[in-house]
Amino acid sequence: LKGTVRVVARVRPSKDEDNGNDTEEEEETLECGVDDKSLRLSVENVSSAGNTIRSHEFSFNHVFGPESTQNEVFDEVSTFVQSALDGFNVCLFSYGQTGSGKTYTMTGDHYSSTHKGIIPRSISHIMQYKETLESQGWEFTLQATFLEIYNESIRDLLTDPAKAKGLKHEIRDSKTEIIVTGLRRETVVATEDVHHLLVQAESNRSVAATDSNLHSSRSHSVFTLFIDGVHRQKKTNIMGSLSMCDLAGSERISKSGVKGERLKETQNINKSLSSLADVFSALNKKSQHIPYRNSKLTQLVRPCFAGEGKVLMIVNLSSDQEDAPESLCSLRFASHVNQTEVGRAKKNISQMPSKRSSSVTSRGGEPTRARKTSRSK
Repeated sequence: LKGTVRVVARVRPSKDEDNGNDTEEEEETLECGVDDKSLRLSVENVSSAGNTIRSHEFSFNHVFGPESTQNEVFDEVSTFVQSALDGFNVCLFSYGQTGSGKTYTMTGDHYSSTHKGIIPRSISHIMQYKETLESQGWEFTLQATFLEIYNESIRDLLTDPAKAKGLKHEIRDSKTEIIVTGLRRETVVATEDVHHLLVQAESNRSVAATDSNLHSSRSHSVFTLFIDGVHRQKKTNIMGSLSMCDLAGSERISKSGVKGERLKETQNINKSLSSLADVFSALNKKSQHIPYRNSKLTQLVRPCFAGEGKVLMIVNLSSDQEDAPESLCSLRFASHVNQTEVGRAKKNISQMPSKRSSSVTSRGGEPTRARKTSRSK
């Protein structure tokens, strides 16, 4: 979990398979290696001299094929998720073209034991691990926020839009942490609490139909769980956070067929994704200046990307031939991310004062934490 950014690839079934059509006679666009770490993408190149097929090979920390289950994917990232309860700032984000299965991977059907995604499984897993630590003398307070970045504006997905009208959320860097003002925080005391949060967020998130996806997410969403742990006997306090980002899909305007408001949304989505790519490019080059301030998204994830926390990327891929050019772009970006060094993560642990002040969880919400006093003393 240290060194380069960990990247997991997941291939979704083809649209024909989703519709129950037979695809056995077609050549596979994406072939997953038997080692569960490599894949080959075949892209058709059209030219006046005739069409040719070119293959591109990639390798990642793990590759999941079209038949992979939600449980198998979560098993791969569960240890990463668990480290938030040990006092680390953790960021997990899904990336890929629109319609590639990002929201299914991150959320899925949270009422289904089979189809629930990473967010509900993470809450359940942390609750179980929390019980183990509590038997060792720890006490925990868990709180959650859920926001979306829509057209470079932040919206609170846990607040009724009618009540939030006119409310502007700002990102502030207090030099010790990133804060988003005015976000509603919900205390999480049981695994079942996640259902209420997800239902509310789903009803408020910006979704619209495009030529590429009938239910295309038009925003980036960020679910964050804040963890405050206390061991009174040891007089120790730990603070961790788990940010799970479902990024809006990258898409070509010519293919998605968007116009008007949808066009503006697409332009803002692509711009923020480009800013994310610029950050990874600067990190790869070990540049003195990292352009985190170029978008709301990169401002929010800065604490985990800046060598303070842990980062994991899930690149979601369509297995359809018509989507191969977009899949190639996603794979090239994911390969670039996989080579990025983010430094060794630091655990946020400190000694409690003789008289403990009020809990930090009473502060305004923020999607990630970066406490510069976090190094163990």
